[in-house]
Amino acid sequence: MNEQELFYLLALLKVDGVGDIMGKKLLQSFGDAQSIFKAKDKQLAVIDGIGSVLLKNLKDKSVFEKAEKELSFIKNNKVQTSFFQDESYPERLKHCVDAPILIFSAGNFNFKNRKMISIVGTRQITSYGSEFCRKLIEDLAPLDPIIISGFAYGVDIVAHQAAMDYNLQTIGVLAHGLNQIYPRSHKKYMARMEENGGFITEFWSDSNPDKEKFVRRNRIVAGMSEATIVIESADKGGSLITANMANEYNRDVFAVPGRVTDKYSQGCNSLIKTQKANVLTNAADLIYMLNWDIKEKPKSVQKLLFVDLEPEEQKVFDFLQDNGKELLDIIAIKCDFPIFRMSSILVNMELKGVIRPLPGKLFEVI
Repeated sequence: MNEQELFYLLALLKVDGVGDIMGKKLLQSFGDAQSIFKAKDKQLAVIDGIGSVLLKNLKDKSVFEKAEKELSFIKNNKVQTSFFQDESYPERLKHCVDAPILIFSAGNFNFKNRKMISIVGTRQITSYGSEFCRKLIEDLAPLDPIIISGFAYGVDIVAHQAAMDYNLQTIGVLAHGLNQIYPRSHKKYMARMEENGGFITEFWSDSNPDKEKFVRRNRIVAGMSEATIVIESADKGGSLITANMANEYNRDVFAVPGRVTDKYSQGCNSLIKTQKANVLTNAADLIYMLNWDIKEKPKSVQKLLFVDLEPEEQKVFDFLQDNGKELLDIIAIKCDFPIFRMSSILVNMELKGVIRPLPGKLFEVI
């Protein structure tokens, strides 16, 4: 998108009454934002949802001053922009009816053909939640997913930090413009995140982190991702809103179960109980439910000389070592595990680099 096209698009987005859905209707009808401003009232009036008030607002010249100011900020700060029809726009987000027409970003991104998951939860994360989050990301690291969250206190920042620690791309979706950071105490993480990932927002440089903007931000967190994971949550909170949005977008939702007496497990337990989320106990659950192919993991992941296997894994390893390659069903029967549990065990062993899958649901020791 050239500078002139961006200018008129910014102006359109500042027209009172032109939201993401109406804006897309107009753009689809007229082709570009400049043509919308040049259109006659009778051409605009045939668009479903346009009435006299919006027709009047489209004649408001002040939107061009606001667009010029924002365009200057974008150029002076080298802000990246992605129009919803651009290749650079996150693919899954394109399919959400209320996705932003334009997003602003700062960092180093590579979205193409990438696994993406959102990790959300309470700002009052417990040691249980923190340990689970870090372990989950550690176990997923061989599959190189992008970790998305909201850069807030608690679960969000733990997820971002863990992603950086395991050299994964991580993206913070902000509820304000790129001229500031909230919370301010997280400013120390910005440079490191922008090296491999960074920040995305739909909000302009004059936008402050108001309460309602966090709710709007959550639809981007849910929409960008293949799945949303709720680590911990009370019975109310933003993470539950994100989970509901993900369900509305027909995305997978996972929740980490906890004790019924724990305040910050109530939201997760409720999601599971009402069948709004799958139970998540480890990385294998996620990999199995999303049908991620372990064979896609980088070649740098090698079998270790000394691998700590769980007792169940050791039993399977010993069986395969004694009997050679074998079918999943046969392994389950011989090792006395139900199929669903057997699949989880095999995924964990693949992640540890001690077995590999073969065509026809066969497995063998590496």
